[in-house]
Amino acid sequence: MSSSAPRMVVLVVEDEPLVRMFLTDFLDEAGFKVFEAVSADEALALLQARPDIQAVVTDIEMPGSMNGLELAKLIQERWPGAGVVLSSGRERPGSDDLSERVAFVSKPYLPETVIRVVQQMATPQVVVASPGAE
Repeated sequence: MSSSAPRMVVLVVEDEPLVRMFLTDFLDEAGFKVFEAVSADEALALLQARPDIQAVVTDIEMPGSMNGLELAKLIQERWPGAGVVLSSGRERPGSDDLSERVAFVSKPYLPETVIRVVQQMATPQVVVASPGAE
């Protein structure tokens, strides 16, 4: 909305082309700068090349060397400032998989839900400072 504010950089990791296109389109329309990856391996390469990535939206179930849960754990170890939004229509992460920097959104989801969660990743102090908000 504000053209003077820098755009938050988001990486979408999704192996299903139509879902990836849907996510990328509505995040771009919401004002984010969006990059895409089809696997965790491709996502890791982008994260290494783009230190400005602030949030990653990833499916849990993906082909390749690791799934979305494993990717989220690795991101938290290597890029602790980046937030992760996990999504799945079948698999649900355990409470040990979630933290103030890792959230879960069940598929199907509304674009507004994903946008809101990603925006919260840009302001970790708000997420961390509100333990009694729920």
